[in-house]
Amino acid sequence: MSSVPPSRRRSTSAIKESLRALSTQLSLLNHRVGAQLELKDVDFDCLDLINRHGPLSPTALARRAGLHPATMTGILDRLERGGWVARDRDPSDRRAVMVRALRERDAEISALFAGMNGRMDALCADYDEAELALLAAFLDRVTEAGRAATDELKPGES
Repeated sequence: MSSVPPSRRRSTSAIKESLRALSTQLSLLNHRVGAQLELKDVDFDCLDLINRHGPLSPTALARRAGLHPATMTGILDRLERGGWVARDRDPSDRRAVMVRALRERDAEISALFAGMNGRMDALCADYDEAELALLAAFLDRVTEAGRAATDELKPGES
């Protein structure tokens, strides 16, 4: 018999279900934004990783994206042709390449996310600073739990 009260189990289940619904909705939003930009979903995901964590080597990007390094070549070729990224020689190792986002197209992405960002600003306005800090910390912990769970599953495993 579980020592967790039923009300807590229900609340925890409701949070997990809400996070699944959020994940789906954000995937749909990203898919639509990517389609507007004429980017494949995987290309848009990689561009987001470069924007948030770059410049990155192709190998580091492949690792963050959970993709085989050979797959990254085609993705980077498409992003470079589209004017989204540039490949530069790593100043510390002239043989290595670093991928950086080209900021000239950031306004296109921002415009497509304006509706969501405006809604998030309005939603956050309903919370005080302490509540926002709690929510931010919770979401950071959820992100880390997701990262750990992803790392436990090797590519190709089910």
